[in-house]
Amino acid sequence: MCARHKQFDIQAIQASWQAFDAKAHLRPIHNEKGYHRMVALMNTLLDTAGDDEDHPLSGLLDLVGEMISKYEQEHYAIEQASPRACPLLNPLPQAGEEANESLREFHVNDALRFLMEARGLKQEDLSSIVPQSNLSAILAGKRKISATMAGKLGKFFGISPAVFVPV
Repeated sequence: MCARHKQFDIQAIQASWQAFDAKAHLRPIHNEKGYHRMVALMNTLLDTAGDDEDHPLSGLLDLVGEMISKYEQEHYAIEQASPRACPLLNPLPQAGEEANESLREFHVNDALRFLMEARGLKQEDLSSIVPQSNLSAILAGKRKISATMAGKLGKFFGISPAVFVPV
């Protein structure tokens, strides 16, 4: 069976793109100026779309967030730390316990848990950003953090949203 491809109305796409491009100038990020422009766009999108994954701009927010994350990974790479480096995530082994058994893979939800513990925050302290049921699922590793949510958490904690995006 031959799959049929939907025909694209290139003229309509071109007209829409030109109008959009005049406002947003969405391009791959190649330098600091482009990076700061995309971060500003992401923050504006976050202010508009918020946590509403059904918002008409949520797809654009995801795209911009991915572009920023890619740039940050390429230009602001942080060496992978040993899981032992964070005592809140990997406590020292108990008597008779092998050191290797206390090590575990670091996950995005661990970063959130670490930040919450380091600042003495409880789940309800983040309720204005993340519904408590979603936060519980994220901390349990049952739900991923969306780009929208990563942006809000980054803004709340004053760090890059890329911290909350899995590599």
